[in-house]
Amino acid sequence: MGNKLLWLCLLTALLGYYIYSPIPEDVAQPGTVMLVSAALRALGHLSEAAELLGLTSYMEGLRLFTVLELVPPTSDENVTVTDTELSNVPVRLYLPRKAPGGLRRAVLFFHGGGWCLGDAGMRGYDLLSRRISNELNAVVVSVNYRLAPPHRFPAQFEDVYSVTKFFLQSQVLAQYEVDPGRVCVAGDSAGGNLAAAVAQQLSQDPEVKTKLKAQVLIYPALQALDLDLPSYRDNTHKPVLSRDLMVRFWSEYFTSEPALREAMASNTHIPAEAGGLLQFVNWSRWLPAGMRGAHRYSSPAVGGAGLGQSYPGLLDPRAAPLLASEARLRGLPPAYVLTCEHDVLRDDGVMYAGRLRAAGVPVTHRHATDAFHGAMTFLAWPFELALGHRLLSTCLDWLRENL
Repeated sequence: MGNKLLWLCLLTALLGYYIYSPIPEDVAQPGTVMLVSAALRALGHLSEAAELLGLTSYMEGLRLFTVLELVPPTSDENVTVTDTELSNVPVRLYLPRKAPGGLRRAVLFFHGGGWCLGDAGMRGYDLLSRRISNELNAVVVSVNYRLAPPHRFPAQFEDVYSVTKFFLQSQVLAQYEVDPGRVCVAGDSAGGNLAAAVAQQLSQDPEVKTKLKAQVLIYPALQALDLDLPSYRDNTHKPVLSRDLMVRFWSEYFTSEPALREAMASNTHIPAEAGGLLQFVNWSRWLPAGMRGAHRYSSPAVGGAGLGQSYPGLLDPRAAPLLASEARLRGLPPAYVLTCEHDVLRDDGVMYAGRLRAAGVPVTHRHATDAFHGAMTFLAWPFELALGHRLLSTCLDWLRENL
């Protein structure tokens, strides 16, 4: 009897540990958020254990969440959905069934997942793409780019750029009845990173004649140079995306060597060659006073010479769009930037919005004070959040007016 009671107590304590996690007071539906956080933390710990035992890699373990969320390409009365390829890259294509009444809008969407996880066929992304297609009568191309760790930077960027450049050809736009003046790139998290990088590269590419109308950056990851921003400090253990997990995503994007991850964890990874780029991540300059809180700025310590050569993605604007020069930012299409208060990536988006404005780019910055990273994709049971629908609706309103 005593042993059974002991085991019951231990199991109860363990269950309580996984279910309970500190949830910001202003986040709606805290029970659902806590459930999501518990499931992801449990999966993370199982993945760590599997990696230590040599059963599978950490990221392969986390991909179980992606697999469980996959849904087939199912058409409905509003949208025809198919899995196909554009420029030899897998995409999920959403074509409206409504009569176009003229040429349509188009959105090229890049999913999140830290460049290591995610899929266009996940339930949240499928619902998001359907709503964009149906409500805007838009063609949506949701890109399944290659993932790390099998494929490191710049493979992910190359895939989304290849699809975008292919789609912007006049004959392809005509095939899908798309207005060349109403094409947008969009993405969330790592996908927001890719969307920002694609927008920058297209503006520099003399082969591309069709220009983007807009860019939508949803809580984007935009730099790996300083991982000790106020948002990283404030949200170290907040739901869905902890600081440790974001560090893991960044390091896996660039290399399998644990040395980089360890240096990133202590923010001692900054290459000596980065000196001139630190101005772009100087949050004392780019963050509004209200977002600095009680934090005091000190310039990050610069590491040893050669790190920039070993891990060139750290300094490459295709991986870190926030590090782009002002000349590279000028002339970019109008941007919609969403940031969330309870998110380690909050300051990346805020600083990029500031830099875009300084370069003369029209910016609409929406900051959700009651939201956390990933909230927009929580659109279906059992993890459905009214917050997710609200964030998506606000984004769609902007696209109606600007695309």
